[in-house]
Amino acid sequence: MGTKLTFLGGAGTVTGSKYLLETQRSKILIDCGLFQGHKELRLRNWQTFPIEPRGLDAVVLTHAHLDHTGYLPALIRNGFKGPVFATSATKDLCAVLLPDSGYLQEREAYLANKYRYSRHKPAKPLYTKEEATECLKQIVPMEFNEDNNILKDVNIRFSPAGHILGAATVQVSMDGTNILFSGDLGRPDDPVLVAPAPIHTADYLIVESTYGNRLHEDLDVDDEIAKLVVRVAGRGGTILIPSFAVGRAQSLLFYIQRLKAANKIPDLPVFLDSPMAINASDIFCEHQSEHRLSVEQCRDTCAVATYVRTVDESKAIGVSPMPKIIISASGMATGGRILHHIVSYGSDSRNAILFAGYQAAGTRGEKITGGASSVKIFGRQIPIRAEVTNLHALSAHADANEIMTWLGNFKLPPNRTFITHGEPKASGALRQRIEEELNWECNIPEYGDNVDLE
Repeated sequence: MGTKLTFLGGAGTVTGSKYLLETQRSKILIDCGLFQGHKELRLRNWQTFPIEPRGLDAVVLTHAHLDHTGYLPALIRNGFKGPVFATSATKDLCAVLLPDSGYLQEREAYLANKYRYSRHKPAKPLYTKEEATECLKQIVPMEFNEDNNILKDVNIRFSPAGHILGAATVQVSMDGTNILFSGDLGRPDDPVLVAPAPIHTADYLIVESTYGNRLHEDLDVDDEIAKLVVRVAGRGGTILIPSFAVGRAQSLLFYIQRLKAANKIPDLPVFLDSPMAINASDIFCEHQSEHRLSVEQCRDTCAVATYVRTVDESKAIGVSPMPKIIISASGMATGGRILHHIVSYGSDSRNAILFAGYQAAGTRGEKITGGASSVKIFGRQIPIRAEVTNLHALSAHADANEIMTWLGNFKLPPNRTFITHGEPKASGALRQRIEEELNWECNIPEYGDNVDLE
């Protein structure tokens, strides 16, 4: 038996990333993500894992976002006992993200039982906050740009991917085969995060395609945010910004602080209403070498917002009539405190909802940005009359041209390239470009596909 690769997630969709590598001696899982979006995808989180978790030797994480880590507590709950390898910043961020995910799982089950909108009697969480906290003990931190022998026949190397703090591409040397996982690639010219490091060789490549069929707008982000804030403040409205707590929230604070310092927007109060984003902001300043901001810039960025820590504080800003900016998780409006704010502010045309990046199919964010007149929140339909904007230029994902530029660093083509982490149209468009422009052999795997890497 050589090396076998099985696609257990992130195939045909942007969520649930899980890639199983097997040799005669070892089984490792690259990423352990939660499926999100459409119900048929979310139901996969509840299915029996395709292999016995106890049979896995190790898990390797590319970065901390839940679509790459959020299934880990469930995997461990079901018997996985081995080490989980990640960069130091990814471990620190998992300590914020995973317990919060467990809390939200419990909260969703509680609300489903309270309002009786689940078919399950009773509704149960996929895992608890306590289980998510406990699983952190198995995460082993590693440095960038170092070769690590994690098993007798497995070496891994993390390189900066620039997507969020701690995000990495992962080179796996297994049974004499070199396999590169791109994870999620960031932007080369992001003002906050470092650029993805060039990689020059791999026998096999697994590359993301979130924006494989799109280019980010050639916009001045500062100018676009400023125009929206001035417009909404002028009519006495509130700006809601659904945001990923890790990475996006810190970038948004950076832009808002810069605009305020330049007197380009009114001095509206800014609220960071996400305990997870607050903790992530503290971690951001602790990992100085992984972003472009100075110590002083970090301090100013974090100081621009009032931190909203408690539920009572969140409720208070949810009923306040004064114009303001609220940044709150989650970024696709799949959960978190942003839902309460959409209920409070989404039906008033004076207000605005600014989405800051990719919205997966089936999420509330995708429906709202697609022009839905209402969305279902807590079992009831909430009218959406607020101005809705999605500023894709804020995305932390490389667009099609940026992915192609990164691929252009390879000195020799991989034996085969697998295109993952994208909706079908995005993956198909990227495949066409790679085949036509680079003349590489490409495949778009489906969920459950497995291939022998010779």
